[in-house]
Amino acid sequence: MGMSAGDERAASPRDEEWPEAEKAEKLARGAALKWASGVFYRPEKLEGLGHYRRRETQRNSSIQSRLKSTVQSYLEGGLQQMRELMEEHVQLASVVQVLPQIFSVHEVFSHILQLLRGQHLLEAHVELMMVEQLRDDILSQLHLRGLSSAQATVLSYFSGLQELNESLAKQLWDIVGSSLRLVREDPVLFVTAVRIIEREEKIDDTLLLEATFLPPGRPKGWRQKFYQVLQDTMTGARFHAPRMDAEGPGLAKHLAALQKDIVSELRVVKDLMVQCVPAHYNILSVCTATYHQALSSHLQEILREDLDKQGLFLLLEWALRVYHSPEMMGHPDLLPEVDVSALDPLMSSELVDQTERRYVMKVKASVVEWMQRTLDVEFKEWFKEEEPETDHQGFFQSALPAIVMQMLNENIQVASLITNTLQQKIYNMALEELEAFLGRLREALVQCGKEHQQDRAVPKYYISHLLAVLNNNLALSNSVSSLHPDTACREVPASLQAALDRMQKKATQLLLEELLLDLQPLCLQLPSRKWLSGSQLVGSMCEVIDKYAKDFSRVRKPVFTLLLAESELLVANQYLRALLQRRMVCKSREERGQLCHRLLQDATQLRELFCSLGLDRSQQSLEAVFALRELISLKDPALLSLEVLGFITKYPDVSDEHVSTLLDIRGDVSREVRHVVLEMMAQHPQLLPEGYRPIFSTILVPVQELPFCLRKGKCA
Repeated sequence: MGMSAGDERAASPRDEEWPEAEKAEKLARGAALKWASGVFYRPEKLEGLGHYRRRETQRNSSIQSRLKSTVQSYLEGGLQQMRELMEEHVQLASVVQVLPQIFSVHEVFSHILQLLRGQHLLEAHVELMMVEQLRDDILSQLHLRGLSSAQATVLSYFSGLQELNESLAKQLWDIVGSSLRLVREDPVLFVTAVRIIEREEKIDDTLLLEATFLPPGRPKGWRQKFYQVLQDTMTGARFHAPRMDAEGPGLAKHLAALQKDIVSELRVVKDLMVQCVPAHYNILSVCTATYHQALSSHLQEILREDLDKQGLFLLLEWALRVYHSPEMMGHPDLLPEVDVSALDPLMSSELVDQTERRYVMKVKASVVEWMQRTLDVEFKEWFKEEEPETDHQGFFQSALPAIVMQMLNENIQVASLITNTLQQKIYNMALEELEAFLGRLREALVQCGKEHQQDRAVPKYYISHLLAVLNNNLALSNSVSSLHPDTACREVPASLQAALDRMQKKATQLLLEELLLDLQPLCLQLPSRKWLSGSQLVGSMCEVIDKYAKDFSRVRKPVFTLLLAESELLVANQYLRALLQRRMVCKSREERGQLCHRLLQDATQLRELFCSLGLDRSQQSLEAVFALRELISLKDPALLSLEVLGFITKYPDVSDEHVSTLLDIRGDVSREVRHVVLEMMAQHPQLLPEGYRPIFSTILVPVQELPFCLRKGKCA
C-alpha cells in the first residue's frame, strides 16, 4: 500500500501551519474507529451498514452547514465595521475635497453681492447656483442619514444665501416691472432676467420630479412671479384712478387715456417683447387677457359710482363699441395676433342690462324735466295777449310737438349707437312718457277751461289756442309712428292712441262748449210766436255757426271735419231739445201746418249751411228734424203707429217719453191711439247699431206741465 491520507497531510505544508487541525483529525478518526468496531463486531451487523452510512452523511452535511453559517456570520460581523469605516473614509474624503469650497462660501457671497451691485446678473446667478448646490448637497446627505439636527447648523452657515436671493429677485422684478420700457430701449437686461428665471424654473422642475428632498426656498416659482409682476405693472395706477367725475367729461378723458395706453403697450408686446421670451410664455395672449380682465373689473368699479346719463352712455359705448373697434382691440397694428373674442365679454349680459336700465332711468328723468318745462311754457303761451303762431298754410300751432318729438327722437337715435336692446328700452320709455305728458297737457287744458268759464275774456285767444292744441295733437299723433326704430313695427300702442284721443276729445269738447254758450240764448227763443211767424232766429244761429266754422278752418282737415260734424250734432240736438223740453200743443190742422212749415224751413236752412261748409247730408243729424216733422204733419192719426215704428227704427235712442211728447205736440192724438203707439214700441225694443251717433238719448224730457199753446200770449 502506498502512503496513507494521514501521511499525505502530514507531509503537506498546511500541517505545519495548522498543527491543531492535525491533532483534532487524529482524535476524530480514533473515536470513529472505536465506534465502528463496537457496532460492527458481528458479521450480521454489516447488513445495516448502508443505513448508518446515510445517517452519518446527513449528519455530516448538517454539521458542515452550521459551520459555514457560523463562519459566514462571524465574517460579516467583522466586515460591517469595515464597511462603516470605509463609508466614513469616503465621506471624509468628499468633505476634504469640498472643504476649500465650504471655507470660501462667505468670500463667494461677497463676490456675488458685488456682481449684483454691478448688474452682472448672469455671472452672479451662476455663482449663486453653485453655492446653493453645495448647500443642498450637504443638506441632502444629512437628510438621508437622518441627521436633521445638524441641518440648522448648515442653514446658519449658508444664511447669506437668502439675502442674496432676495437681492437678485428684487432686481429681476424691477426689470420685469420696467419691461415695456426696456424692450424698447435695452432688451438685453430684460432677456437676462428671463434667462435667469428659466434657469430657476428648470431647477424647480428637476427637484419636484425627484421629490426626495426639497431644499429650503424651493420651488421658487419665479416664472409665476414673473407673470404676476408683469400683470401688476400693466394694471397699476391707471386702473386705480381717483373717484370718477359723475358728470361725464372726466370719465371720457379717463377712457380715452386707457384706450391709447393699452393699444400702445400691446403693440410693444406684439412687436418687441414676444421676441425676448420663450414661445411657451404666450406673452401676448397673457398680456391681452390681463388688460381685458383688469378693464372688466375696472368698469364694474366705475359703475359703482352714481354716473349721470352721459357717463353711463360713455361706459356702454366704450365697452360695447369702442373696445372692439379698429380704434382699440381691432386696431390693424394688433391684428390678427390680438384676439379678445375667445375671452368673456368685457361686461356680462346681466351688467349690460342693468347699466342700460340705469341709463334709461337717467334719460327718463331728463325727459320728464324737459317735458314739464315745455308744458309750463305752453301754458303761459295760452294766456298771452296774442294769437298762437301759424304754419305756412295758416293753421294754428305751437312749438310743442317739434320740441317733444325732437327730444324723444334724439334719445332714441343716440341709443341706437349702443345696442338694439337699449334703443328698444328708450323707445318704450319715450312712448310711456309721451302718454304721461299728454295726460298732464290735458289737465292743463282743463285748468285753462275752468279759468275761462269764470271770465270768458280770459284767455283772450282761447278758441285759437284750443285749435292750436288740436293741430299739435294731430302732429304728435302723426309723428309717433316715426319714433320706432324699425319701420316695419310702427303701430301706435293702444294706450298712447287712447291718450291722444282723450286729448282731442277734451279740446273738441271745450270748443263745442263755447259754441253752445253762443247758441243757447238763441235756442231759448225756441219755440215762440215770434219764431213761428218767421223771425230771423235760425238765421242768427247760422251766423254763429258760420263764425265758428271760419275759426275751425284753422285746423287741419281731419280735425276740421270732426269739429264740423260735432257742431252739426250739437245744433241738431239743441234744436230738438228746445222743441221737446218746452212742450207745444197744436190746436188745429192749420197750426200743425204752420209748425211743420217752420220746421222745414229751419232744418233746410241749417242743412244747407252745413253742406256749404263741407258736411255731407248723409253725415248730418238734422235729418232727425225732417223725420220728426213727418210725424207731426201726418194727417191721419190712425197711421201714427206705423210711422212711429219707422221713426224708432231709424233713431233707436228715442224713448217712450220722447214719442209721447211728440204726440202731445200734434194735439190731436186720442188716448187709444197713444196706447196703441206705446204698446207697439214696447213690442219692438230697439238696439243701438254699431257706429250709431245718439241724438235723443241726451235730451231729458221734463215731467208733465202746462203746455205751451200757440193762441195764448201768457203761454209764450
